[in-house]
Order: sequence, then structure tokens, then C-alpha cells
Amino acid sequence: MSQMLKSSGAMGAATLTSRVLGMVREIVYANFMGAGPVASAFVLAFQIPSLFRRLLGEGALTAAFIPVFKEKEKTAGEPEMWRAANAVISGLTLVSVVIIALVVAGISVALTVGVFTDKTRLMLQLLRVMFPYMLLVCIAATYMGMLNARGHFFIPAMGATMLNLVMIASVLWLAPMFGHTLETQIFGLAFGVLLAGSAQAFFQVPVLKREGYRFEWVRPWPNETVRLVLVRMLPGTIGVAAFQLNVVLTQSLAFWVGDSIVASFNYAVRLMELPQGVFGISLATYLLPTLSGLAAERKYADFRATLKQSLGYLAFVNLLASALLVALAEPIIRLLFERGEFSAWDTHAVAWALQCLAPGLVAFSTVNILARAFYALGDTTTPMKVSAFCLGLNLVFVFFLVRPFEQGGLGIANTLSAVFNVGLLGYALRRKLKRLDLVELPRVFSTVLAAALLAGLIAWLTYRGWERGLGHARLTTRLGAVFVPMGVATAAYAAMTLATRVPQAQDLLDLVREKLWGRRGSGLDI
Repeated sequence: MSQMLKSSGAMGAATLTSRVLGMVREIVYANFMGAGPVASAFVLAFQIPSLFRRLLGEGALTAAFIPVFKEKEKTAGEPEMWRAANAVISGLTLVSVVIIALVVAGISVALTVGVFTDKTRLMLQLLRVMFPYMLLVCIAATYMGMLNARGHFFIPAMGATMLNLVMIASVLWLAPMFGHTLETQIFGLAFGVLLAGSAQAFFQVPVLKREGYRFEWVRPWPNETVRLVLVRMLPGTIGVAAFQLNVVLTQSLAFWVGDSIVASFNYAVRLMELPQGVFGISLATYLLPTLSGLAAERKYADFRATLKQSLGYLAFVNLLASALLVALAEPIIRLLFERGEFSAWDTHAVAWALQCLAPGLVAFSTVNILARAFYALGDTTTPMKVSAFCLGLNLVFVFFLVRPFEQGGLGIANTLSAVFNVGLLGYALRRKLKRLDLVELPRVFSTVLAAALLAGLIAWLTYRGWERGLGHARLTTRLGAVFVPMGVATAAYAAMTLATRVPQAQDLLDLVREKLWGRRGSGLDI
């Protein structure tokens, strides 16, 4: 059984917990603030400091730091390894505090002397409160990288669970303390973001202490590790997170085009992040230390084989998820969000955004994996150049698509730019490694794609039949409108891929058998 599948699956369980709680958080948000201008102001304000979580926690910092951290462990011993970590944390803290002070001061001046629309002023006020979240995610990302490098994947992934719990509590208990209108209560959520960031960071400390870590201030500037991480991290900040940068920049443009575009698109992004995070991000996080070790030992044949295996698993899982999100977008959103301030019109708007965004699910996740391959090889420049180009391309797409298609235009633009990103990264990686040994992958991909398209069609036809026969007036019928078509389509997908001997389907079936019957069998042997 593939160790990759087991390790990424274990971390995927933790990620699934946090993503499900993240979805609960979005359900609470939808009921509380709907998808109107206040929701759009909050989403955009939160996107800016949250971008650092994407860039650092799932991208450039861990990509630059983990290989250096592992090298220190092997060449200099644990004391120097922990000292290097403290130097990085000290440097990040110092830089973050300076940036936060400048940004908060700049926003305060702008709000004092500038003339803004009501929604823009609200967005800037919320951003001023939430921007210190940047420091907290820097610390959380470093702790996550340290634990991943020490072989701990479950606890770092569970840190996001703590974040979601605190943010849900902020809606239910903190927000009502800030007034009686949505415009004032929204600041309760803003302060809740800071509390949530603190919980995510310091949740990991007990495990780090058991590993032997103790924080102490280390002057960062003369430190060799800090210089090396900084040099590798700066280009990687753009390289691994083109999609997240695209989300922020394009939503900033959309914020001035329509009142509800940003909020509607954000709900669609959150829905798509569930399958992307559970498997795509989990797999990419597992791959970085694994590929780094293979590259350090110059085992390039194993490097290529591991990369091919990961891309195969990714396509198998995420193509089905993409097809189901497109086919069942409307009943999924109706079930999750349509209550309170979230109207039937909002359901149609978010469904349209999701149907335009979900086809890019495999591409978004593949970008993360290919970027990890470059970072493991010590190359942060190539992904930066590719992603910078795709970022500009995405902005061009948005400029032409957002007005006629609104939130759907954002989804189409992000999907197209991600496809270009994958193509360019794959071409560059093949040139770097001379060959990729992916001969079998196109055949597997085409087989799995055909099965996923058929499964999506089955899901849509089953849903339409359910709607004609039972409708969606009650909670039970709404549940059935989602899970009956999803179950039928998933069973059909499994049958088709097993019948066509797709290796990834057999691997997953073997894993399920091992988890269920293997443990049961061992119990009988006792």
C-alpha cells in the first residue's frame, strides 16, 4: 500500500475535520450576513490578511523553510535546528510588526482624510482591525512547517479546526455584543479573526514542546538560515499561490463592479476548497519533505515516480469532485446556505459561480503539487515567473468577463489561468528534469475524465428526477436532492474506474479493505 496514500489520507482526515468546520462557519456566516454589500466588505477585508495564510501556511514559507530545517537536523544536530527555527520566527515577527504598523497607520490616515463610499469605508475599517492577523499566521505557518518536518501532520492540520471553532463562536456570541445592526455586529467577526489566529498558532505549541522546542529570541539579520529562507521565500510567495493572489486581486476589482459579486464568489470558493483541501493540499504538504529528501539524495527516478503517483491520485479524486460540484451546485448551496439572510436569489448567484469555478479544481491542486516539485529541487524562481505571467493573464480575463458574467466571470477567469499555469509549470519541469516519465498518465487521465463526466451526468439526471418527483420544500428532501444523486454517481464512478482497471481506484479500494477488514481480521487472530 502506498505510504503517500496513507500519510496524506491521515492528514486528510484532520483537514476534512477543519474543512467541514469551515463549511459550518460559512453556513453560520450566510445565515448572519447573507451575500450583500456588508458581507462583500467583510470578505474582501478578510481576504487580504488571510492571503498570508495561503502564501505562508500552504506555500512559500513552508516551501523555503522545511528543506533548510531538515538539512540543519541532519548536518548540525537538533540544537542548531531549533536555533535556526527561532531565528526564522524572530525575523518574521519583526518584519510583520513593522508591516502591520505601517498598514494600520496608512488606513487610519486614509479614513481620516479620504472620501469613500459607505461600503468602501466599512471595508477599510474592517481591514484595519483584522490586518494584525498577518503576524499570527506567520507564527502558525512556521510551527506547522516545523511539525511537518518532524513527521507530525495531523496536529498542524487540526490547527485550522481551532480557527474555525473560534470564528463560529464569534458570530454566535461576540457579534451581538457590538450592537443591533449588521453594520456594527460585523466588527465582532473582525475581532474574532484575531482570536482565531491566536488559537490556530498556539494550539501547536504543546506538541512542539514534546519534540524539544523552546522559543528564544535570536537576532535574525546576521543569521545564515534567515537569509537563505528569505531568498527562497520571496519568489515563492508568488510562485505557489497564484490562485490565492488572483482571488484577492480579482475580488478587489469585482468589489467595485457589484455589491454582491465578492460575497457570492467567496461562498463558491469555500465550497470548492473542501475537496481541494482534503486531498489536494494534504497531498502537496506530504510531498514537499518527501520530494526534498529524494532530491537531496539525488534519487531522481524515485522523485519522478513519486510525482507521477501523486498526480494520478489527485486526478482520480478531484475529477469526480469537480463533476459533482458542477452537476449539483444548486442543491448543495440550497441545502447549506439558503436560510436567514441568504435568499433564493443568492443560491442561484453562488451556484453560477461554483459551476464556473469547479472545472478548474484539478488544475488548482496540480499547481500546488508541481510548485512543490520545483521547491524540492531548490528552484523558487521558475514557479514565480510562471505564476506572475498567469496572474497577469487572469486579470485580463477578469477585466473582460466580470461585467457580462459577474461572479461566473471570476470563476471562468480563475479556471483558465490555472490551466495555463499547469501547462507552463509542466513544460518547465520536464525541461529541468530532462524527462518526467509520465507516459502512462495521459491514458489514465482520459479514462478517469470520461468516468467523471459520466458520473456528473448521472448525478444531474438523478437530481432532476428527484426535483420533479419530490421537490425541495423540506429539509429531508433537500438532503435527498444532494446525497442521493451524489451516492448514485459515486458508485457508478467507482464501478467504471475499477472495471477499466484504473490503478488509483484499486489502490483506494485496497486501502479501504485494509482499514476495515484488516483491523477486524487482526482482532480475530488475537
